[in-house]
Amino acid sequence: MKKVLIIGATSAIAEATARLFAKRGDQLFLLARDQKKLSVIADDLKVRGAQNIHTGVYDATGQQSSEDIFDKAIKQLDGIDILLVAHGILPDQKACEISVGDTLKAFEVNATSVVAILTYFANVFEAQKKGSIAVISSVAGDRGRQSNYVYGAAKGAVSIFLQGLRHRLAKSGVQVLTIKPGFVDTPMTAAFDKGALWAQPEQIAKLIIKALDREKSVVYTPWFWGVIMLIIRFVPDWIFHKTRL
Repeated sequence: MKKVLIIGATSAIAEATARLFAKRGDQLFLLARDQKKLSVIADDLKVRGAQNIHTGVYDATGQQSSEDIFDKAIKQLDGIDILLVAHGILPDQKACEISVGDTLKAFEVNATSVVAILTYFANVFEAQKKGSIAVISSVAGDRGRQSNYVYGAAKGAVSIFLQGLRHRLAKSGVQVLTIKPGFVDTPMTAAFDKGALWAQPEQIAKLIIKALDREKSVVYTPWFWGVIMLIIRFVPDWIFHKTRL
């Protein structure tokens, strides 16, 4: 039985992953902004087999003392084996190009708050010399593109931070997993037209669990996004700038 803390637990991917943790009887602490949604999810996870479930309210915009709720989570779990950070927003790129406030909010939620969480928990995991830190980043962070470079830059910052953290914690035996989903059919992407490259949250959840179990460092979900982004990263600027990506 693993002791798992999920931050951003009401997101579609996090909820689908929590169901898999519950199925194998893990102990869960769920953090998110909406207590009502948390309660509904917690009740569902109990039915699915979770041994113990705790919930707490956490707002990534920094309006509370996050260390207090993190301390509480660790104490109620009586330790921690897995941290999954899954919160985020998909900002309107055009709005961000006009508004400094919108751009900074996107960075606060998608990057700064994640860095704050990881700074706290890196010390916890380093001290115990075991466990797994998993964070949902995005393929959008692999190369800046006109269609979503604000979101991509924030996710890219997270991915680079995780690289450094992985290097730091390697000698402590702590897994640091960067999760890079492509297009996922969630409420956050409800307005987008869906196609063959789109995945369901349940697919992503299975790949997250597999990557954790296999102690992976980076996982593209689904796998073909690794190939797609490899190509996009190496397209020369003089060609890339003619595209509408």
